[in-house]
Amino acid sequence: MGEIGPIADKVTSYFYALLFVRHPELRSLFPAAMDTQRDRLLKALLTAAEHIDNPPVLVEYLQNLGRGHRKYGTRPEHYPAVGECLIGALSKYATGIWDRETEAAWVRAYTTMSQVMIDAAATDELRAPAWWHAEVVAHDLRTADVAVLTLRPDQPYPFLAGQYASLETPWWPRVWRHYSFASAPRSDGLLTFHVKAVPAGWVSNSLVHRARPGDVVRLGPAGGSMTVDHTRDNGLLCLGGGTGIAPVKAMVEDLAERSSRRPVEVFYGARTDHDLYDIDTLLRLQQSHPWLTVRAVVDQRAHVQLPDAIRGYGPWTEYDAYLSGPPGMIRNGIPALRAAGIPAHRIRHDSVEELVVAGD
Repeated sequence: MGEIGPIADKVTSYFYALLFVRHPELRSLFPAAMDTQRDRLLKALLTAAEHIDNPPVLVEYLQNLGRGHRKYGTRPEHYPAVGECLIGALSKYATGIWDRETEAAWVRAYTTMSQVMIDAAATDELRAPAWWHAEVVAHDLRTADVAVLTLRPDQPYPFLAGQYASLETPWWPRVWRHYSFASAPRSDGLLTFHVKAVPAGWVSNSLVHRARPGDVVRLGPAGGSMTVDHTRDNGLLCLGGGTGIAPVKAMVEDLAERSSRRPVEVFYGARTDHDLYDIDTLLRLQQSHPWLTVRAVVDQRAHVQLPDAIRGYGPWTEYDAYLSGPPGMIRNGIPALRAAGIPAHRIRHDSVEELVVAGD
């Protein structure tokens, strides 16, 4: 991986060229524009390689990938073709170190990894559909580029507060993006998402500016581990930046429904006051629940980044921390939380790799 890292773009482009020339029947599984897909393949490989000596983490990661790939129409017979072309691309660009031993090692590794994904998909197929259809029942444009969407899935959709789902719109087939649930599971089965339109973001712009009640989107299965451990009684320190406030709100609702008394401190970060599009909802929750404290952190007003805002409060040593927002905020937030006395195993956030294209 070190050998091909500096030329990753060439490797992944060659891999897809091989795949589509040798196996043209697989082209229909992929989106028309491949830019993001190329990035995702390499990130998945790098993540798997990074955890190759940590089987529990690696297996969980691969199982999630296998389950998630069902929505693309991936079948067990597709994996050998992908492995053949992957090894073809690696052998072409890692010539300095490639030999029969290296190839044998990659064959073993890929065979093992793909089998974990195939088995996870097969197990998942017995209990859940590959995707759900969901009708847009409400579309609330909160700012010029942020919309709150309420969806009604065509059958029960299981998830936990703090998780996310992948969405596909009818306007960009086979292009999926991750969005966090903005509410806890509801008795009426409705799902809520906060979506921010970003420049050149195909899915996000469609959901914010084009979607209307009556439109039907597709949902992949719920994912993510940024969920509340209800067996603990620690306080919760929640940092939500921008639309990253969505899963924080869902977790607060979840705790409220369980009549929790755990102290919860929410720091809601935004660039301007105008960007605090959901502050009223959180303040109403605060009025109803004395264990909840909500603080707005506005860059233009406070001149402080969200992770740094916690320094004036605390102590946080008895709290579990939750981080949700742009990848940069999460990268900066982890050291800030560690410095505030929260050990790494009590800091939860969605994988940065998963978030890289989440806003598209």
